[in-house]
Amino acid sequence: MDEKKPTAPQPPAAAPTAAETNALIEQRKTKLAALRAKGINPFMNKFTPDTACGDARARFEAGTLAEGAPVAIAGRLTAHRDMGKSQFVDLKDQSGRVQVYAQKQALGDEQFDIFSHLDLGDFIGAKGTMFRTRTGEPSVKLESFTVLAKALRPPPAKWHGLEDTETRYRPRYLDLVANDDVKRVMLLRSQVIRELRNFLHTRGYVEVETPMMQAIPGGAAARPFITKHESLGCNFYLRIALELYLKRLLVGGVDKVFEIGRNFRNEGLSRKHNPEFTMLEAYEAYGDYETMMDLVQDMVCHVSQEVLDTLVIEHKDAEGKVTKTINLTPPWTRIRYKDIVRERAGADWFEITPAERRQRAHDLGAEIGKEYEDFEVTGAVFEKLIEPTLIQPTFVTHLPKQLVPLAKLSPDDPTTVEVFECCINGQEIAPAYTEQNDPIAQREALEHQAGGEQQKLDEDFLAALEHGMPPAGGMGMGIDRLCMMLLGQESIRDVILFPQLKPK
Repeated sequence: MDEKKPTAPQPPAAAPTAAETNALIEQRKTKLAALRAKGINPFMNKFTPDTACGDARARFEAGTLAEGAPVAIAGRLTAHRDMGKSQFVDLKDQSGRVQVYAQKQALGDEQFDIFSHLDLGDFIGAKGTMFRTRTGEPSVKLESFTVLAKALRPPPAKWHGLEDTETRYRPRYLDLVANDDVKRVMLLRSQVIRELRNFLHTRGYVEVETPMMQAIPGGAAARPFITKHESLGCNFYLRIALELYLKRLLVGGVDKVFEIGRNFRNEGLSRKHNPEFTMLEAYEAYGDYETMMDLVQDMVCHVSQEVLDTLVIEHKDAEGKVTKTINLTPPWTRIRYKDIVRERAGADWFEITPAERRQRAHDLGAEIGKEYEDFEVTGAVFEKLIEPTLIQPTFVTHLPKQLVPLAKLSPDDPTTVEVFECCINGQEIAPAYTEQNDPIAQREALEHQAGGEQQKLDEDFLAALEHGMPPAGGMGMGIDRLCMMLLGQESIRDVILFPQLKPK
């Protein structure tokens, strides 16, 4: 009843060739046929576990599951050690793994033979009792088992961790099977979204759903995806933002409203960008940008504390070395856009001429397009040279009015708007502002943004404003980027279950 002693770590096996994979598939199909010949159809069997694999192990370690206690568990075989008249397998489900010990004497010749010929990746249900092996491993002594699914394809060559990017992102299910940390991140992402909802619900916000297909894509400046509605005979656009429909609800008398949903932007992919991404947007009547600052700070701290039990986030490299530490403890830094630009680009930045600003931006290393307007030159300096350095939570406030046509002008500086960008981990996590509720001023700002193209204006939204919208604060939060920051991931693809990839 003893396990084999662990051997020294071996280099990862080379991935099998296509011919080798096909041969393994045929071997597994032969085993499936043999099972069926014995009257066993694994895809028709039923089994109801009463304990999760990882929970059985944890409870036994904690003493809440006694030696000899009966358990019924189910999961996937991820390790198989043949010791002749006894077998050790690892059974794994979402909660974790537990070792199962099978004896020929206990199972009988026929059942033990079936058990001995199980493959990695197969699913079984197992009934037995808890015990501890001589080496101290919490285990289940098998009394009976049921084959629940036969895996016809072999698992990844490196079962305990995929490294090839294509293999990780394309068949993501294999990544989840092979990499416990990947599954941990995805499960934590689900908890993050749950706690965002809980926080807003307790604050009296109403959750809604608004159209993903829109006749006019508004709320942001971005290239949309176009689709055609055959019955209506016209084009629609996948939404690029949630904003304009949620503001219609403020007009309709829903004073606190939020939505968590997908946006789509037909733009490039990068470490920080995916064309399909998840946003949270929230709007509060009678609030403003400062209301939203408090909301964002309180909400992120709540989520971090509830999900991670800490406000100090460590990011680590592949070797486990801490590369940066983010401290979410309030209060967060607040600084005006012009002030931080002066700090990094020169105290006289806004006093020199536009031509001098362009030259200095070039000298500082910012990429400046020939067609850039003067405010865009400053924006490029901020985005490329300043934002990446804002690792600790920072509210950058009072942005240039040209950047946010849906916000109200700042009373003390009409060249800026009452806006903030919340930057953490070197990227924008949440923009927010005091919403423009003057329909005349809003039309003028949107017309300027549209460059005179009347068909780009959302006339229905402008008509809604003309019926009267209360003063309000609104904010948007990128869920994917928030998860990157909280869960220590450096690529947006590592917090999205199925990131976009070019089809093979």
